[in-house]
Amino acid sequence: MAGAPGSVRRRRLAVAAALAGVVSVVLTSVVLLGDPEPHESPPALPSASPVAAKAVVAPPPELVVSVVGKVANPGLVTVPAGARVADAVAKAGGPSPGVDLAGLNLARKLADGEQIAVGVPVPAGAAPSDGTPSKVDLNTATAEQLDTLPGVGPVMAKRILEWRTKHGRFTSVEQLRDVDGIGEGKFSKLRDQVGVS
Repeated sequence: MAGAPGSVRRRRLAVAAALAGVVSVVLTSVVLLGDPEPHESPPALPSASPVAAKAVVAPPPELVVSVVGKVANPGLVTVPAGARVADAVAKAGGPSPGVDLAGLNLARKLADGEQIAVGVPVPAGAAPSDGTPSKVDLNTATAEQLDTLPGVGPVMAKRILEWRTKHGRFTSVEQLRDVDGIGEGKFSKLRDQVGVS
């Protein structure tokens, strides 16, 4: 019986050791096999809203146009892209009283940097915004402007003005043939350089 207390002690120690081993295994399993520490998810990105989309759209470009001649405020005007000749004339204060706008295409779209002459003839050879040479208007051109045309000197320019005074106005370019001294050769050089309003 003397050995009984030692045997109980050994059993208790064995049970304690076994429990310690079990606890150790459980703890190790939890550490090794347990759920990893949860990672923080990234914040949600804001979605594009119609308001944000509008904010990044560039405003339409503006055009700068020179309006000269018989308007209230001749000079440079700024108009939105897609504006028409009528818009530029209005921006310059409108035409002076009594000015005939029949020579202007008020519905034509404008290009940046062009010049609009209101109520005055466009200088001979001046290029409009599309790059094509402008035509000298036989009904509004001065002697100096006519003199710049190929084959037309001061004498021929005077004859054209005399014909215009006598007949009122040119109704077609072909009437240049009726001017004394303009034959077929000279007319063929002038045909694409002149126009009538």
